[in-house]
Amino acid sequence: MAKPSVLFVCVHNAGRSQIAAGWLRHLAGGQVEIRSAGTEPAQSVNPVAIQAMAEVGIDITGQTPRVLDWDTAQASDIIITMGCGDTCPVFPGKRYEDWPLDDPAGRPIEDVRRIRDEIRARVEQLISEFPRRQPVGT
Repeated sequence: MAKPSVLFVCVHNAGRSQIAAGWLRHLAGGQVEIRSAGTEPAQSVNPVAIQAMAEVGIDITGQTPRVLDWDTAQASDIIITMGCGDTCPVFPGKRYEDWPLDDPAGRPIEDVRRIRDEIRARVEQLISEFPRRQPVGT
């Protein structure tokens, strides 16, 4: 069974989607292919998002906002949108979820911590819905 692949999409790919990808990398233990992108990517990841994730031991400083493209979406099993509304394109045959989350841009660290924790809960729920992989040889 191939690894499931998840694409997190928000407008700037600098806050919510980077936090979600960071949580999924941390919690899924390499069992998932993780992608993130934005419809209008920023120049860099939000420094307050980086700080909030560092507080829980997750380093997202090496991530770079990327533009959403057809190939990335087509290669993903699950597409999770976070606040891009009508600007998020629809790709046929994909599982979609929309997570209505506040945008951390311009928010104080206290607000970004709340957003980070809400995203963690959603990522944990997502992981619980993945099919269980069978050990080789069973």
